[in-house]
Parts: sequence; structure tokens; C-alpha cells
Amino acid sequence: MIQRHIHHLTRNPDQIFTAIMLPTVMLLLFRYMFGGAISVSDTSYVNFLAPGILVVSITLISTSTTLAVQSDMQEGVVDRFRAMPMFDAAVLTGHIVAAVIRGGVAFVVMIGLGLLVGFRPAGGVLEWIGAIAMLLLFAFALSWVSALFGLIAKSTEGASGLALILMFSPYASSAFVPVETVPSGLRAFVEYQPVTPVVDTVRALLLGEPVGSSAWQAIIWWVAVLAIAAPLATRLYRRRFA
Repeated sequence: MIQRHIHHLTRNPDQIFTAIMLPTVMLLLFRYMFGGAISVSDTSYVNFLAPGILVVSITLISTSTTLAVQSDMQEGVVDRFRAMPMFDAAVLTGHIVAAVIRGGVAFVVMIGLGLLVGFRPAGGVLEWIGAIAMLLLFAFALSWVSALFGLIAKSTEGASGLALILMFSPYASSAFVPVETVPSGLRAFVEYQPVTPVVDTVRALLLGEPVGSSAWQAIIWWVAVLAIAAPLATRLYRRRFA
């Protein structure tokens, strides 16, 4: 199943292009048009922005799993898989691993673009490993949530609507502006929603700054999400095709 999706990726590279196009536009837009109007402490705005764009890119890649799973459910290919001697969750696992691989490609591309526009990370090897591990956990857990939404959706339109819920979650986080600049009524949500500690952790690690409690908050959030979403998606898949 993993090989199937890798073949799809190599034959349709537009999947990667589409997923990185919006983050690229946002990186350039905020870097050269809005960056001068946004003030951050202790670093340049492009250093503040680039880790947030990384999380946005990973989110867009992961949420594409919703439409991919829903498409498999509608096209009947899963009926054939169910008639073959294979592990029930293999179909979903193929989608998840493929999403993580696409996320890795997007990570490399966005880091390269960030360096071109002035991003200057200061973290060491261990900090880079920690940032990559955090993004892998985030991509893996979010992909399972996306797969769950793909199983719940009854149509392509419904799948698109559910994917939007996840797709826009980084925009209400610390990806683009410091949390303390957000209006007080919205600040509580931005500060405590699960994407914000991921952004804060990746930013701190790549810039060589103290991580604080954000890493533990992110790990607790997304391990809990993974522990709920993966078994629930697998169980729903089995019930739909029992």
C-alpha cells in the first residue's frame, strides 16, 4: 500500500507542487510585504516566520489524506483490497506513510526557500533532529485525523469541508504573529490550541533558543490525538467494510 502511494506521487508530482505552492506564496507575501509592519523580539521576522510556514506546509500535506481516503472509499478499490489476504489497516497505513513522505519532501523544499529569502537557523544538530522529530509526530498524528475525517465523509464535498477544519488550524496559532499581540478574547484559544506548541517548539529548536514547556505540551497533545484517532479510524474502516 505504501508503494502504491509512492507510485502515485512519482507519476503525479503536482501533488507536491500544489501543497507547497500556497506556503511559498505566503512566505514571500509575509516576508516582503507584511514583514516590515510586524515586530518580533530577539530575532528578525523572517526567522520568526519560516518555522511557522513549515508547520503550515506540513498541515496542508497531511490534510490531503482526507480527500485521498474518501476517494478510495467511493471508487470501490477498497472492495477489491478487502477480498485480498491483507491486514485491515494496511490501506489506511499506506495513506498515512505516504503523507509523511510528502511532508518530508515539502520540509526540504520550504527550508531551501526559507534560506533563499533570509532565514538563518542557529540550532545545532540535536536541535534539528528534535525539530524534525516534532514535525514527524505532528504529521503522523494529523494524517490519522485526516484519514478519520475521510472515512466519516460521505462525499467529496463533505471531505473538503472537514479537511478545511484542519487546514486552517495553523492560521489561528503563533505561526505568523506572536501570541501576545493577539486580542485578548482570541488569545486564550491561540495560546492553548494544539498547533501553537508545535510551532513554538520547532521555532525555538531551529533558532537555538530555549524550548521551555512547549515541547512537552506539543508531545502530550499529539500523542493523545494519535492514540484516539488511529484506533478510531481503523475501527471505522473495519465497520464500513465488514
